Amino acid sequence: MTFIGSLQQLGRALMLPMIALPGAAVFLSLSQLPWSYIGLPAMPEHLRAASEIIFHYLPHLFAIGVALGLTGNALAAGVASLAGIFIYSGITESANPAIHPTIFIGVLIGLTAGKSYERFKDLRLPEYIQFFGGPRFVPLFVSFLALLFSIGMVNIAPFLQDQLVQLGDIVASAGGFGVFLYGFVHRILVVFGLHHLVSHVFWFQIGGYENEYGNMVYGDLPRFFAGDPTAGAFMAGLYPTMMFALPAIAFAIIHEAREDLKPKIRKTFLSAALASFLTGVTEPVEFAFLFVAPYLYVVHAVLSGIIMWITYELGVRHGFSFSAGAIDFAINEHLATKGWLIIPIGIVVGIVYYFLFRWAIRRFRIPTPGREEGSPLDEWAGDIPYRAPLILQAIGGKENIVQMESCITRLRLKLASEKELDINALRSLGAAGVIRLGGGHVQVVFGTYSELIREEMLKAIQRDQDQVLFHSPMQGKMISLDEVPDPIFAGRLVGDGVAFLPDRGELVSPVKGTVIHIYPTMHAIGIRTAEDLEVLMHIGIDTSGLAGKSYFQAVVKEGDEVLPGDLLIRFNLQRVRKESKSLATPMVITNVEAVRSWRFAPFKQVKKGQSSVMSVVLNESNGGGETQ
Repeated sequence: MTFIGSLQQLGRALMLPMIALPGAAVFLSLSQLPWSYIGLPAMPEHLRAASEIIFHYLPHLFAIGVALGLTGNALAAGVASLAGIFIYSGITESANPAIHPTIFIGVLIGLTAGKSYERFKDLRLPEYIQFFGGPRFVPLFVSFLALLFSIGMVNIAPFLQDQLVQLGDIVASAGGFGVFLYGFVHRILVVFGLHHLVSHVFWFQIGGYENEYGNMVYGDLPRFFAGDPTAGAFMAGLYPTMMFALPAIAFAIIHEAREDLKPKIRKTFLSAALASFLTGVTEPVEFAFLFVAPYLYVVHAVLSGIIMWITYELGVRHGFSFSAGAIDFAINEHLATKGWLIIPIGIVVGIVYYFLFRWAIRRFRIPTPGREEGSPLDEWAGDIPYRAPLILQAIGGKENIVQMESCITRLRLKLASEKELDINALRSLGAAGVIRLGGGHVQVVFGTYSELIREEMLKAIQRDQDQVLFHSPMQGKMISLDEVPDPIFAGRLVGDGVAFLPDRGELVSPVKGTVIHIYPTMHAIGIRTAEDLEVLMHIGIDTSGLAGKSYFQAVVKEGDEVLPGDLLIRFNLQRVRKESKSLATPMVITNVEAVRSWRFAPFKQVKKGQSSVMSVVLNESNGGGETQ
């Protein structure tokens, strides 16, 4: 695994334990309500206790969360991490009550458990002690390591805790410029999905505060919820960006879209704007312009840092449990200092961003979604179960997947070969962007549906059924058979499938199979797949009378074996367009009784040989499995 790949995996693992924090924030906020008026005077105390216990055991949550995140939820790694941190707590606190496990210690033990699991999960011991081999060896091994580590930390931990406090003082001495640097780096690392790493240092490590019970808490986030009035400097400035700047960009993209595409873009980006405003999930908007205008993203990163600097200098201190969205803003406002200023700051930020992005999109002709056909971020959430097999094919099939995980907004993949990745197909299927990190590590940004997509892809891998996947037979636009100006094809009297409007005069094979028929005029060709599907491709409508090589020229013959992407027929695009009723080229399966269900990619621009344009599930008589 490459260094970047390892960081990517760690960044995702660090997010897992944070899903417990919103509960703690909600409990703390609810404790402020006047429960005594409804006869529950003890409720505030119970709610505060529930919130405080989550923060108290955050090191334990990070230990098990990191271990599970690094190993694909391996239970042995989780048990090993809990055993390790329990041993650490027991030994250090019995030797010195002032020593408490920090989140850094939890992460370290989680890392140890995760790496130990990967190292020893296949360990084979002599048969008479093999019970302790394999995954069962991991908790035992980590326990011994934790014992030695804890004994050594008895004298070192107090010094390290003092250093964390001093490091907080050093960072605080950098003032607004330090906050600016953090904001800039944070936004840049969002591109690679590594922002959690730098955030974790500031949110959970730097700076110390002694709470009302005499316990030390470390990091901007725990200190904020513990009541430290100086905490929140590295969180408050994110609110204007996530609640106002990114929604403003979404509105700018909507208003700069073409009129015919504007309804679809409005629906998609209003949802993205709302997600950013409420929950702080920004990638669906940011990736809409990242790849087409990276220089504009750098400007966005600089502005994000400046916004954090301004917020800091105005004395605003606010925090969140999950992300800087309106939900966290409202829940945690009772702990903030000058938190109300975020609203007027955000309004000004939103206005600046809106006009800046509208000007930039128009001035530099940036092809943001809605400015051209084939725009990403199509509205397609309801089709996830049907598109998952197509997405699976676009990343090279199950054989190409070494590891597949997901975080809030993206699939995190380790692929055997990046060459098998079909980026055009992924974008056609709804991906906002594809990021290559090297060493086979790839991130595909699908927004907040990423986890659902992963689940459906796993189902597609595990289902015991035969699927036949089709590539695009030509470059152009894929259309429904309903749009073909011919009653025979549009009425599906020949078969079912899709059609294409070609941009180039080349027809290639959409599947692996055998050429079974070439019409004498060479305007149509039939292929039989290994699953006995009979696929007919018919170039144009009313083209059977166009004879001669000046129109069509086959480069294969009957009986030839072909693979997806192999050239079948060349044709004179201009002459066929001029002398035919339509260039619409149906690709249909003629023996439709062999097919149980059909899946189609969005009807939009495709490239020749592009994967994932159509897939079918075979009937049981043809080797298929259960119905969707």
